[in-house]
Amino acid sequence: MAIKRRDLLIKILISLFLIFDHGESSYSGVGSYDDEILQMASIKSSFLNRDTISSSSRVHRVVHQKSWSSREHHVIDYGADPTGKSDSTEALQQAIFDVFRSPIDGHLMQGVTDLGGAEVHLDGGTYIINRPLRLPEVNGGNFMIHGGSLKASDNFPTDRHLIELWSSSDSPISYEYITLKDLLLDSNFRGGGISIVNSVRITVENCYISRFTTNGILIKGGHETYVSNSFIGQHITVGGDLREKDFSGVGINVAGNDNAITDVVIFSAAIGVLVEGQANVLTGVHCYNKATGLGGIGIYLKSPGFTQNRILNCYLDFTGIVMDDPVQVQISNSFFLGNAQIKIKSLKGVAKGVSIINNMFSGDYSGVPIVGLDETEAPFTRIDQVVVDRNSVRGMKLRSTAARGSVWGNGTIWTVDFSEVLLFPNRIQNVQYTLHAVKLHVFPKHVLRDLSGNAVTVESDVPVSATIHVAVDQSSDGYI
Repeated sequence: MAIKRRDLLIKILISLFLIFDHGESSYSGVGSYDDEILQMASIKSSFLNRDTISSSSRVHRVVHQKSWSSREHHVIDYGADPTGKSDSTEALQQAIFDVFRSPIDGHLMQGVTDLGGAEVHLDGGTYIINRPLRLPEVNGGNFMIHGGSLKASDNFPTDRHLIELWSSSDSPISYEYITLKDLLLDSNFRGGGISIVNSVRITVENCYISRFTTNGILIKGGHETYVSNSFIGQHITVGGDLREKDFSGVGINVAGNDNAITDVVIFSAAIGVLVEGQANVLTGVHCYNKATGLGGIGIYLKSPGFTQNRILNCYLDFTGIVMDDPVQVQISNSFFLGNAQIKIKSLKGVAKGVSIINNMFSGDYSGVPIVGLDETEAPFTRIDQVVVDRNSVRGMKLRSTAARGSVWGNGTIWTVDFSEVLLFPNRIQNVQYTLHAVKLHVFPKHVLRDLSGNAVTVESDVPVSATIHVAVDQSSDGYI
């Protein structure tokens, strides 16, 4: 409609011009057809140019106005180099600072500024940085960094992380509800990937973090950091790497409480996930970071005496789980491949409230037990409510805290030896047995005679041909 009105206006003006010009030519006796055509073209061109300029200026004003009102900060608008050829630290840092300049009157924790859902968009580029990207000292939350790749320069400090969420302020909580998403972080073997300190409700999602020397992700203090759908490894590999014996660093270091690691792959590191806090949950974690035989640990629960962590539906691939003096730990519905085992390590002899149930173990028939005890520092002396049961085992040695067995004999003594199955040596807390005899001419008296060495011995007063059925339990401390 606007175009039709414009064309109509042009035609009217041209007609008026022709009438005016023709009259003038008749009066003066000057002018020609070619001159009239040139003048017509000139007039039309001037209108078209004027309209184009006007439209362009309107578009420019709209874009300019949007840039002021939008909470999306595109780093290329700040001069960042998406090709990764030149350093982009200052540009990226300025974009982050600008996010904190426009808070809203929101509702986050007291002392935490609401940034209104602002975003720092990396525009699908790869950016070189020579120092960590840090958030301002002002406590804030409700914003996102996403959509690109970061790589440490050759002079990046080796004791820092590419992205750091920590503040030197005295506030117990620095940041709340911040999302780091769709990022590839290349630490270039200089430091770590992401550091999250004294922060709450942080999300790390769909990130690929590699070539770190310290931590892929460090979570320290605070609580409720959720890491999901991410891939983390020091070296780029899919297993069977000739460098595996030299893998170092920690994939995810959880030194805090109430965090969740979900659907994450740790494909190379000395320790896949190190947990030094309480009330954390690991679900769907696949660790093939470094084989146990090469000194690697898949998941290390290093919070002795007050553990309270859960490992559910995980995949330990040639690398196992280690826990120090565990108290309240659940490991269930997980798969252990390639002689991967669970090792309970004694520091002060404590193992309480530990459940290792409904898992699958697969090995090479070399005699590796599914659960092992490390009593190098001290023997286990405070054991209570430790349950290892209902696990499916193939090619490894079964270990359990509950067992059943039967033996037939013709005489007065029957012994069922559970030492090859029970987890703790010389420890049977509860026994149930039945003496089943046939063709009795007398009714024998019988008694439980001995439990030493995890072997149950029953004796009768007269010789009989009988089968004894025995059930034992090592976990029944506290039973009434």
